[in-house]
Amino acid sequence: MFRGIISQSTTKGTGSDDKKTLSPSLRPDIYSSIDAAKAWAIGGLSGGQAGDGVSYGGLLATIQKHLPETKKPGLESFGQAEGEIAVIVGGITNMVLELSKWEGMSAGMAMRTWVDALVEAHSRASSQTRKEAIAKGITPGLNQFTDVTLLTKDFTTRIQIISFSSRVYGAGTDEARQTEAMWSSKFI
Repeated sequence: MFRGIISQSTTKGTGSDDKKTLSPSLRPDIYSSIDAAKAWAIGGLSGGQAGDGVSYGGLLATIQKHLPETKKPGLESFGQAEGEIAVIVGGITNMVLELSKWEGMSAGMAMRTWVDALVEAHSRASSQTRKEAIAKGITPGLNQFTDVTLLTKDFTTRIQIISFSSRVYGAGTDEARQTEAMWSSKFI
């Protein structure tokens, strides 16, 4: 009887949309989304590129499978690489943060892979305009579209987010300092 009461109290959440188990497809979807997002952000490869207004749909559908509240970019961002990248960056980051609720070490490794993919997409972009679009999309993706309520006390996932901006913008730049300060304040 006592075990039944305990199991009921651990399976009932306070909100109707509380997830109580890890989706078996979350981890593979994270890694496939990371690979697809990197190629998509770089552009010029088959499968479309950020800013074309339609090719982010597959990535967004995968994100919405796990986080249905993720919205398409607004009309003001339609066809703009920065707005599309922001939504995808926020969505994949949120997927990793969701994973961190269940598997801290796996989430830390996934966040490291995600940060490395974003840095590589930025560095491999074919033009300075594309590099700027990627950087301008990543910042609001992390700062505005990432759901801080998904953050856990997992240190490795948090430190990956903080270290990201200095890897894209360069250590000591205004953008890196602002992003690092904003995320550090969320961790306090």
